[in-house]
Amino acid sequence: MKIIDGKALAETMQEKLKNRVDKLKGKGIQPGLAVILLGENPASQVYVRNKERVAAKLGLKSEIVRLPDTISEAELLDLIESYNNDISWHGLLVQLPLPPHISEEKVLLAISPEKDVDGFHPINMGKLWSGSPLMIPSTPAGIMEMFRAYGVELSGKKAVVIGRSNIVGKPMAQLLMMANATVTIAHSRTENLSELTRSADILVVAIGQDRFIKAEDVKAGAVVIDVGMNRDENGKLHGDVDFEQVKEVAGLLTPVPGGVGPMTITMLMEQTIRAAETSMK
Repeated sequence: MKIIDGKALAETMQEKLKNRVDKLKGKGIQPGLAVILLGENPASQVYVRNKERVAAKLGLKSEIVRLPDTISEAELLDLIESYNNDISWHGLLVQLPLPPHISEEKVLLAISPEKDVDGFHPINMGKLWSGSPLMIPSTPAGIMEMFRAYGVELSGKKAVVIGRSNIVGKPMAQLLMMANATVTIAHSRTENLSELTRSADILVVAIGQDRFIKAEDVKAGAVVIDVGMNRDENGKLHGDVDFEQVKEVAGLLTPVPGGVGPMTITMLMEQTIRAAETSMK
């Protein structure tokens, strides 16, 4: 069994991204990423801090707009519009989840598709599903880079994606289909789930249930990607896959932490840099 080292892969990619940033700066453009964060959600705070750190390391201009979760929807939409119109910002994202009084749909629609580095705008979703993506959600994009880096053959393989969110499950399934894998999306209502997962050459797990996938759920030699981030009663981080069990069966396996997470942030930066490069054309 081989562990997919997302941290090392992210660092290698970030060196190349820094070169692209330096090249842009030489032409008078500094890629800019603005992040709007509402309220005090601890997980969001950590994620946003990590984005800020990586952006600084790569030489991006980055701005975190921290707002109270009492802000009105209209005020938030006005702020998004001001960033849409400011050419010095190439990437814009609003950190989810949002407070109940603000419509996620309206907020995602308000972000310019060209600056939507999260890839959540319906136009970007549609482009992905039609096979000509512009911006892709960062986690699935990062997983595809892992497959490339580790020489995972996808064409003709049976892939099972557990989870059907717009952030991971659905875009992941489409990217796998575009790579000619045969894809099944499973979820909480799927019957005989273990039978299905045992048939998968590639298994991507994104369900938010601590150590849900056990050794008996995995085909010998399968590639297993764990997108889960769950904390136990002691605050220790675990994935959706029982790592200690599954490492005895899988051919390739991502750890938590140090697997998918670093790649998600790296791909977010890559899309911001690409947006800046595109803005010059």
